[in-house]
Amino acid sequence: MNKTIRHASVFALLLVLSLLLRATWVQFHDAKALADDKLNRRSAIEQYAYPLGDIIVGGDAVTGSRRTAGGDLAYQRTYKNGPLYAAVTGYSSQVYGATQLEGIYKDLLDGTDNRLKGPLDTLTGKRADPGDVLTTIDPAVQKAAYEALGDKKGAAVAVDPRTGRILGMVSTPSYDPSKISGSTDSAAWRALTSDEDKPMVNRAMRQPLPPGSTFKLVVAAAALEDGLYGSVDEGTASPDPYPLPGTRTVLKNENASAPCENASIRTALRYSCNNVFAKMAVDLGQDKVKAQAEKFGFDADELDVPVRAARSGYPSDMDEAQTALTGIGQFDVTATPLQMAMVSAAIADGGELAAPHLVSKVTDADGNVLRDFGDGGSRRVLRTATAEGLQSAMETVVEKGTGTNARIAGARVGGKTGTAQHGENNSRTPYAWFTSYAKGDSGKEVAVAVIVESSDAARSEVSGNGLAAPVAAATMRAALR
Repeated sequence: MNKTIRHASVFALLLVLSLLLRATWVQFHDAKALADDKLNRRSAIEQYAYPLGDIIVGGDAVTGSRRTAGGDLAYQRTYKNGPLYAAVTGYSSQVYGATQLEGIYKDLLDGTDNRLKGPLDTLTGKRADPGDVLTTIDPAVQKAAYEALGDKKGAAVAVDPRTGRILGMVSTPSYDPSKISGSTDSAAWRALTSDEDKPMVNRAMRQPLPPGSTFKLVVAAAALEDGLYGSVDEGTASPDPYPLPGTRTVLKNENASAPCENASIRTALRYSCNNVFAKMAVDLGQDKVKAQAEKFGFDADELDVPVRAARSGYPSDMDEAQTALTGIGQFDVTATPLQMAMVSAAIADGGELAAPHLVSKVTDADGNVLRDFGDGGSRRVLRTATAEGLQSAMETVVEKGTGTNARIAGARVGGKTGTAQHGENNSRTPYAWFTSYAKGDSGKEVAVAVIVESSDAARSEVSGNGLAAPVAAATMRAALR
């Protein structure tokens, strides 16, 4: 064999080996990534070849599947009361993928989860019957919160303080996932994704905003835990107005006639005295406030319920004036309604914070439990005495303070209002907040947080008590029935 032929043969052999190596690499290393690629239509064809499993609320399926008119995608996802439950279910689309519970439990719902496969399924490669996801949502609580929010832009979260079960999760304006579940819904998708009100954003847990005066509960908890004050009825030696350290600015109160000078924590929560909590944050120092906030769940990067919540944050590296502003839930403090519901839940449960969760069980097609999530763990974030003192003060807020619209006959209700500044120099309509808990005669308990980002109310009428507290009251009332 001459030299030229020998070199050509070796080169051809190398090319064949390279192709074999590449094919092997793709088959065994890249196969899953390629199969899961959203542009791989074969994946969608397989996923929607059969009806999907369901997401269950209160024993009833809020999802379904229907046979399509034709094409290679045999079934399409459907939703019952889609806008009511969109913040819980998310969507499952033949084109745009899946989100929230639909996305997290995709393999279970389409039958490809290995836990669903029997011995014969494994041998034959046959897809198993899909499983179901059982949520912790109480349909009455969900409906009450949704209807109370109405056409307001906002969100509400209801949590059982003792178990951490999320009883209600609503975000408005909402959307109907059925409108984008098919293969020809591009116009509906464009309308939703370009909507300035962002109906597809889960405001209950994915959009942290300044919590305003609801954050005063965190500062009060830090002060009591630190021993800065012995009780919620001890004077705080707070001047009114409060001069922000290192500046010529004085911090005033919304109600100029409120008895905020030297006010106790109880009085300061009742009248929402800015001067008291700004001074309290400075006296404690940012590190102690941050430590207490983190016990409640702030700054957690992985709060999964199992949908991952956005991070609620308390800032660092501030001067004293900035620290003072964090004492009233401004500057760079942010929180989701889920986070503020956790604060109220921990106070209501005597200082124990139960891990919030949205799913109770996942089952196979026959109802056999594949995993029971139980009620999760809990951790102590406050001394019992601190929690009881704050409960008493929060109940004063509702009985005769800024939160009277949250009263419920026959129940102990504690709460805290908040009106958070929005825009440069508060140029835009403020956010109205309310975080609360209720304990009924039957032994039932619930913690609720509500934010109203905007409504048709005049700016002068925007307040936590005026807009958010009635939503919380309706939600708590439904939970206590």
